[in-house]
Amino acid sequence: MTSSTRVPKAEITGVYGAVMKRISKKMFGEVPRWRESDVFTTLERDVMEYAEAMSQTPTAVTDELSARVLAQLGAPAMVELTAWIALANQFARTNSSLGIEAQGFAAACGLAPLAQRSGIAS
Repeated sequence: MTSSTRVPKAEITGVYGAVMKRISKKMFGEVPRWRESDVFTTLERDVMEYAEAMSQTPTAVTDELSARVLAQLGAPAMVELTAWIALANQFARTNSSLGIEAQGFAAACGLAPLAQRSGIAS
């Protein structure tokens, strides 16, 4: 996407800025890729896979994936997780419908978009 943000990025300068950059890099490093990194637990990987599968059109949640998440979380937490993912999808689809573009976080992580603009002029 070649749009600019509505609020310009703040420059992090000075001694304080240099210290914060160094600490941040040391604490967080690169954003790990959840499929390849050993940073994530089995539960975290299953939850991210579930969220990704729920976000596709049509949804791609399998019985096996649901059973794995249910076994690890229990029914109440699975219902809550599903509701939060659905809510996040509703917000994302509403923003997309209104022409509010993504901030590019997926691009920073090297993720391909799940959907592309149709090219229909407004």
